[in-house]
Amino acid sequence: MKRLLIAGVIPVVVGGLLAGAVPASASGPGVPAHYAGQKLDWRPCAKEDLVSLPPGTDISGLECATYRTPRDWDRPWERQDLTIAVSRLKATGPSTASLLTNPGGPGGAGRWQPTMFRGQDKLREHQDIIGIDVRGTGKSTNVTCRGTADLIRGLDPRDRDPRNLNQILANAEHVAKSCQNANGELGPLITTYQTIRDFDLLRGLLGRAKINWVGYSGGTWLGAHYAQQFPQRTGRFVLDSSTEFTTDWQKTFDRQPVGFERRWRQDFLPWMARYDAKYHFGTSGEEVRQTYERVRYALSREPINGNGPMELDTAIIYMLYKKAVFPALADLLVKVRDAMENPRAQAGAQAAVEAAGDFSDAQDATFWNTVCGEGRFTGTRESLIRDSRRNLDRGLLLAGGGTLNASVCLFWDREPRPLPKLDGKGVPPVLIVHSEHDPATAIEGARRAHAGFANSRMLTVTGEGDHGLYADGNPALDKIVNAYLVDGVVPADQSVPGMPLPVP
Repeated sequence: MKRLLIAGVIPVVVGGLLAGAVPASASGPGVPAHYAGQKLDWRPCAKEDLVSLPPGTDISGLECATYRTPRDWDRPWERQDLTIAVSRLKATGPSTASLLTNPGGPGGAGRWQPTMFRGQDKLREHQDIIGIDVRGTGKSTNVTCRGTADLIRGLDPRDRDPRNLNQILANAEHVAKSCQNANGELGPLITTYQTIRDFDLLRGLLGRAKINWVGYSGGTWLGAHYAQQFPQRTGRFVLDSSTEFTTDWQKTFDRQPVGFERRWRQDFLPWMARYDAKYHFGTSGEEVRQTYERVRYALSREPINGNGPMELDTAIIYMLYKKAVFPALADLLVKVRDAMENPRAQAGAQAAVEAAGDFSDAQDATFWNTVCGEGRFTGTRESLIRDSRRNLDRGLLLAGGGTLNASVCLFWDREPRPLPKLDGKGVPPVLIVHSEHDPATAIEGARRAHAGFANSRMLTVTGEGDHGLYADGNPALDKIVNAYLVDGVVPADQSVPGMPLPVP
């Protein structure tokens, strides 16, 4: 399971969704005054306030605050609090709405995320952009797996020696036990059910009757669940690079091997071959793939300072999310190839591989507590071994075998919280945005979510494979999304052209 984190219009104008200020009591019935009466004490953010901040990000004008939330929303009177860290990029004009954002994961820290929207002038004119480190991660109250999650990223599932396969499963079991033992009563409360109630409390503290939403990847899961649970408080919701939120986490992640392999073979490999004069890696996509396979095999025989084929594959997977990173991915493959041929080149290859596969313990722990703690996980040791073999036999080589490494939920020993039915009935129109070759959330799942969620609309970005699309450099797409978020213009289902691949 990988992290999740970018025709004509028939307009339908939906009025009244940009709500004005209302008293904080809008937090809703059943919220104790201890929580509903809080004031957000905004102050300028410092860099140390922001986890996962992209290098070079401009944080000027970004404000930070924290608020208290019940540890368990089923028992809010117990006065056992968690801290939630939030941020705000204020509207450039009079503020009439708040747009909450989430980068995905589940478990991605999002306090930095409002900085993504600096260039969206139309959006920012009257909307405050809100970033959130959800419970469990970032600068909010953390959970931990005691640093064990890296154990599931090391062993190569292509090595079908039974001893290796058994060790992969043993590592996954150890991660599950470490995550659960480390967090006591808090771990089972790191769930969608609890998190969306944290959001609804924040809505009241912001003085809004409704919130708007832009969630990417795993953030689409949160957005859809909030909308279903609180339709009367749902404004304009954008679900970008969508999970199959109408089903369970397991089915959502089962689609990833197809998504990553498609992005790898149909987008990246032919692109790298086109620039063989620069990279000298192969003149066709298949030649590039074969060169990679030779490099990967050599790395399995002689790792670079402990970094073997799984570390390389993990780096590749995350660098496929954005086409802008294709040149860096090509450079990485060249560096690893050169390192296998020349030991003096190993330092650069090691640094590049490690930088691409770096995750925080709190992010890992939030991910596993959420995914394993809600909804059913089916399977056995034997069925997971068979499934990984079947994926490899189908040619899903990049991520297909890794489903075995991600079997942590098989060993989760608590009864998971049942997921509610998500059908969109009674929910205002939500907008799904998705690229055809999205690697992390395959389009087949997004289409099923769209079909199963009443009154949703879907923008399909053609000739595109980026994961995370809005506010990322596609003016035609941004225009449609901004018309929805700002003016309430709900588009019909349609296709939008993607942006060209980069020139190295």
